[in-house]
Amino acid sequence: MSEPREVRLPAVPGLGGLYGRAAAGAARLALRGGSRRVSAPLPDVVHAVDGVRVDAAHLTAYQRLLGEPGTDALPAGYVHVLAFPVATALMVRDDFPLPLLGMVHLANRVEQRRPLLLGDVLAVRAHAEGMRPHARGTQVDLVVEVRGGAGDAGRGDDVAWRGVSTYLAPGLRLTGAGTEEPAERPTFVPPAPTGTWRLDAGTGRRYGAVSGDRNPIHLSALSARPFGFPRAIAHGMYTASRLLADVGAVRGEAFAWSVEFVKPVLLPGTVAVSTRPADAGGYDLAAWHPRTGKPHVLGTVARLL
Repeated sequence: MSEPREVRLPAVPGLGGLYGRAAAGAARLALRGGSRRVSAPLPDVVHAVDGVRVDAAHLTAYQRLLGEPGTDALPAGYVHVLAFPVATALMVRDDFPLPLLGMVHLANRVEQRRPLLLGDVLAVRAHAEGMRPHARGTQVDLVVEVRGGAGDAGRGDDVAWRGVSTYLAPGLRLTGAGTEEPAERPTFVPPAPTGTWRLDAGTGRRYGAVSGDRNPIHLSALSARPFGFPRAIAHGMYTASRLLADVGAVRGEAFAWSVEFVKPVLLPGTVAVSTRPADAGGYDLAAWHPRTGKPHVLGTVARLL
């Protein structure tokens, strides 16, 4: 099998422009009738950006918003924020077979293999893999790897951070593949909460300002309603990253962090949370509606040996 073609980007792109390209692509698809079948393969390319530097003020804003300590270490969720636009640029390519707009973020898996620091120069690589059927459409994995060091290019032999984000394109069926029933999730029984979040209506706007992800479903009730939400919803990665921050330094410097996004958090809203030691080691993470007991986010974090 040949190596994928590397597409080098001059810098990390802005999400605003990428969402604009996605909207234009969706409009073209609608004018052509919009096929509900997916037959084209994923592009065999890797998007690459070298020489990425962290802005100290931006890092501080993220740390304050998410409750991370004000150190030079880059939180795992912050690395996701830095690298996410490179993966998004892949998803708005003309040859990417799934439309970015309407995608649902199902899960995120991160391995932080060693700390990345404020002074490091980062190299980001992103590719797509694993397009497969889902009971509600077609799912795909976006894989991002980040290397970092003190060198000018930010290149290094070892991957310091690796993230796999799983997305669902609802209603789009993969040609030649049957449907795939999701694994049955164990019944969630809310544990005794270790904390409570009271999120106001501006939560999505504040995280959007830090992350660059100003998707209208997160900004206001008015902008969220055309997409089927009665009010704005919190970013999934905001809730996941805040759970990780709640665990604190006991997670260690190298860890595996996995989250499943079950049900959106409507804003404003109150969320019950739990970050407690797991029987098998590490920590179980959960955020749920305090009245109904229905989960919003479930996950784990465990040290890497």
